[in-house]
Formats: sequence, C-alpha cells, structure tokens
Amino acid sequence: MFCGEAVQNLTKNFPTVTGIRWFNLSVLVITPVLSIYGLLYVPILSKTVICTTLYYIFSMLGITAGYHRLWSHRSYNASLPLQIILILAGASAVQGSCFWWARRHRSHHRHTDTDLDPYNAERGLLWTHIGWMIFESDLRPGPADVSDLRKDPLVQWQHKWYFYILAVFGYLLPMVIPGLLWGDWRGGFFFVGTLRMTACHHSTFCINSIAHYLGSTPYDDKHSPRDHLVSAILTMGEGYHNFHHQFPMDYRNAFRWYQYDPTKWFIAVCHCFGLASHLRVFPSNEIEKGALTMKLKALKDVQDSLSWPIAPDDLPIVTWETFQEESRCRTLLLVSGFIHDASLFLDGHPGGQGLLKRNTGKDMTAAFFGGVYDHSHAAHNLLAMMRVGILAGGVEAPAEHAVPPSQRLFIGTNMPH
Repeated sequence: MFCGEAVQNLTKNFPTVTGIRWFNLSVLVITPVLSIYGLLYVPILSKTVICTTLYYIFSMLGITAGYHRLWSHRSYNASLPLQIILILAGASAVQGSCFWWARRHRSHHRHTDTDLDPYNAERGLLWTHIGWMIFESDLRPGPADVSDLRKDPLVQWQHKWYFYILAVFGYLLPMVIPGLLWGDWRGGFFFVGTLRMTACHHSTFCINSIAHYLGSTPYDDKHSPRDHLVSAILTMGEGYHNFHHQFPMDYRNAFRWYQYDPTKWFIAVCHCFGLASHLRVFPSNEIEKGALTMKLKALKDVQDSLSWPIAPDDLPIVTWETFQEESRCRTLLLVSGFIHDASLFLDGHPGGQGLLKRNTGKDMTAAFFGGVYDHSHAAHNLLAMMRVGILAGGVEAPAEHAVPPSQRLFIGTNMPH
C-alpha cells in the first residue's frame, strides 16, 4: 500500500506522453552508466579526484551564478571576462544553451505550479526532476519576456555554437587536463567527464524537484517552493527556494548569514575583485514582513487548534442568590466577577479538595490574586476554562434587589433547574 502511494505521488498529474527526446535520454542514461563503469574498473587517483571536484564546482557555478542568477534573473551585473567564464562553464554542465535554459526558467517563475510551468511541481517528482526533459508532450512553456537575451551577443553566440562548445568543455577538456598533466586519460574521461557531469545534472535537477517538495515555507506558502539545508547542499546554495521564488531578483538564495549558499559567496567575492557589480538585494524590511506573516499564520493555526474559555457574551448573568443556591450542589467559586465550576478540579488542585470545598459560594478574588497564593499565568488560563457564569453586578446584591426564584437565570446549560 505504502509503495503504491509513493509511486502515485511521484507520478501525480503526469502529462500525456507523445514521444521521447532521444538525445536527452541518451545523455541522461549513458553518462551515469559510464560513471559507474569508471568507479568499478578505473583506478582512482587523488589528483583526479581533486580535478573532478574543482571542475564540478566550475560547471555548477556556470549554472547557478551564470545561467540562473545572472541571465535568468539579472540579479547582478558581470564583467565581460566573468560572463565568458560563466557561459563556458554553463555549457560544460551539458544542460542546454543559456538562452534555452533561461527562457524556460523565466516561464517557470511567471507560471509557477500551473500548466504553463515547464517543470510544474503539481505533475509529480518524476516529471519535475527529469520527465519534462526526456518526454515529448503537448505541454508548452508559458510566455516569458526574453528580449534582453535575444539582444545579448554572448548569449546568442553560445546558443548558436552550443554543441561545439559543450563538446570541448563538457567532454574533451575534462579528459585532456588530467591526461596531459599527470597521464590519467581514463580517469579524466570517466571521473572529470562523465561522473562530474552526472553529479551536475542531478544537482541542478534537484532545484526543480526536491526544492519544491522538501522543507518549509518561511516566506510564503502560496506556491510549492520550499527552503531546506539538504536542497541547498545538493544545489550549491539554490535550496532556499521559497526565499528565491518570493524575491527572485535578489542575488542571494540564502538571506541569513549562516545559511549555506556558496553561489552567493562566489558572486560577493567577484564583486570584491571588481568582476561583478550592482548586486541586487530585496529590502530586508519587506523580507522580514514575509517571514513575520508566515509566523503569525503558523501561530494562528496553533491558536485555532486549542480550546478557549467561553466568551463573556455567551455566559449567563447570574444573581447572588442563584450563585448561593447552586454552590450547594457543586463547587462554585467567584473570581473577578466570573463564576467558576471547580467540581472537576477537586482532585487536581495542588492545595487539596478541602480548600475548594470550604470556599464554595464565596468570592475568592483576593485569595486567588495573592491573599492565599499568587497564582501563575497557567493557573489563570486553567481557571478561565471553568467559567460558567457572570455575577450580576459583580458583587453580592442587597436583599431588596433580590430576584424571585421564578425569574432567576441558572448557571451554565448543564446546571440543575
């Protein structure tokens, strides 16, 4: 039953498939197969491990700092040398041209969680992770303004020559570097090449998949994006996705200083060296408003789940004589003008049953507020839950104002008449 439900959740709202994108499928299948072969049969050299790690960071920054934050959201300005490095690094990740990638990502933000969202989270985890790339369907990304990208000569150059660039930076260079420098051609191909590429693929895909399922919504819960440290670790800091969808023009994904966002740190370092400028940040005051709104909403949910005292307007107004008469049947105490039924609290009272029974029908306001014991806030809350009526006038009525028994209001709906 559990497995069936899990599969159903993974494929929820899966669209009608009309074909297969064979090139994409080949890359996503052959690359990890070659990686596994390398891990099993190719010697692993420490230099190659370091090279694989560094090239992975290079490729991922091309996606996160380049394709995503620079070209998709224009969250900062980059100098031409930095643009060139990032657009080549993005191509090395083999995830499409910058123009193709940014076009779909802008559509995702404009039409989040709708049928016009290319990786709509409502279609299930499988679709958002890889399905939208390997299956042909009748779904099309919604409209998005990419006029700036059409005018960007570097973006258009990479788009035109994309397959040649990815061949060099995605496959050839990763093999050549360790091959020429320390003779590890096979390690370069299987580790710096295919293993690194596989890791880049699924790290980036997690931004579209688990970042919409795993974690919390500290800034807004209208849509599916969520914040989680695990997602951030897997995606070079892109895992604070709830923040990002609320404030997409901010160059940061992690607003708090202690949150993990190496892409933010990279951009900040580039800014220090004059390679990046105009780092855009959303006003902190407005960010905190969003956070506060969600905290208040969570508190409201807690408030609604709790039982509260009967509102004063819903309590019967009772004469002193009625209060006295009813107090002979059960333990009724007067505190601050409210009549409380303490009958069910006799065994739980820390001072013992005798103290309550001896004072039934009496005004215990002074005793409750320090005359006998200065009660805690918790005691005040508990006492309020015992309210069954309000004393007319709040004090004992003079005899001439006594109400005839036939006109008296009884205390609570469960009082004996």
